[in-house]
Amino acid sequence: MTGRPALSAAAGAVVIAFSAILVRLAEVSPSTAATFRCAYALPVLALLAVRERRRFGPRSPRERGLALGAGVFFACDLTAWHYAIGAVGAGLATVLANLQVVLVGLLAWVSLRERPAPRLLASTPVVLGGVVLISGVIGSGAYGEDPLLGVVFGVLTALSYALFILVLRQGNADLRRPAGPLFDATFSAAILCALGGLALGRLDPVPGPQSQAWLITLALTSQVLGWLLISVSLPRLPAALTSVILTLQPVGSVLLGVILLGESPSAVQATGVAVVIAGVVLATLTTGPRGEQHHGDEHQREEHDRDAQAHHEVRLVDVATGSEQEAEAEHRQEGGGLHVEAAPRPLGHIVGDQRRGNRQEGDQGEE
Repeated sequence: MTGRPALSAAAGAVVIAFSAILVRLAEVSPSTAATFRCAYALPVLALLAVRERRRFGPRSPRERGLALGAGVFFACDLTAWHYAIGAVGAGLATVLANLQVVLVGLLAWVSLRERPAPRLLASTPVVLGGVVLISGVIGSGAYGEDPLLGVVFGVLTALSYALFILVLRQGNADLRRPAGPLFDATFSAAILCALGGLALGRLDPVPGPQSQAWLITLALTSQVLGWLLISVSLPRLPAALTSVILTLQPVGSVLLGVILLGESPSAVQATGVAVVIAGVVLATLTTGPRGEQHHGDEHQREEHDRDAQAHHEVRLVDVATGSEQEAEAEHRQEGGGLHVEAAPRPLGHIVGDQRRGNRQEGDQGEE
């Protein structure tokens, strides 16, 4: 897996691109899909969490409380995304979910006073323009049962996921133990999705065998395997290649929706997809490693500014993130546990890991 990181990362992105397709193939209600995809992921996460506890000891009550609280937003995220899939299609819903890359930075700016990089601010009007095009309010022949409602649910998906990342980030600064917080958040999300589904009369407690098979496949492939491939591989790749790989998941979901589900976005919506993806890439672009920069006083000033921005930007890494370089270094030295991501969709939060990895490699090279 680590010998060919580009191939592993691309394979992970392709696996995750099937997420929305599997939700559609399961043919269950949004609440049912959200409940069972969490429930079926819990045994694997529990094994990883036990391994972490044995190695690093128990987590504090505060950390566990924040992780459980983050599950509230995770439940909202999954449920809203599944409604978006039904309203606007698997491919377009996945593109809309990737708006979280921009929203996390903006929310951190408002709530945590973490000043975003200029490129993140520049990407905001770009992605908003793409959202308008996907909504179908411009032009005719827009795909989806209710494209405008799908966009509303898609934006709610991105917002909920952004809040999920920020809350969970505050509860765990140790990259050695991502599975424990993720298990807690997934556990509370499963319960909340089930309760919400029961309250709305939309939960099927015993889906049919075929639906169960698709949901198990979703949990074990997209939510576990795909994100393991990506989180292990992306920190070893150059920034430019990372930005390209980030586009594979939303583009792949759109193409798979067309090929496997017969989805047919209009020309205007297809343009909106391209605009949103361009905005996401703009938000995640970063400068190269320090070894590729020129030296001198100007270089040092640029490095200082870039490091300051990297410190203040939201680290869109795995869901147990928020740690500083010291924690990352400790994690690498001690061979920490596997990074298992929370949601089988947006890839943008891996970029922070890649940025810090490249910067550390540059530091080591100068030494």
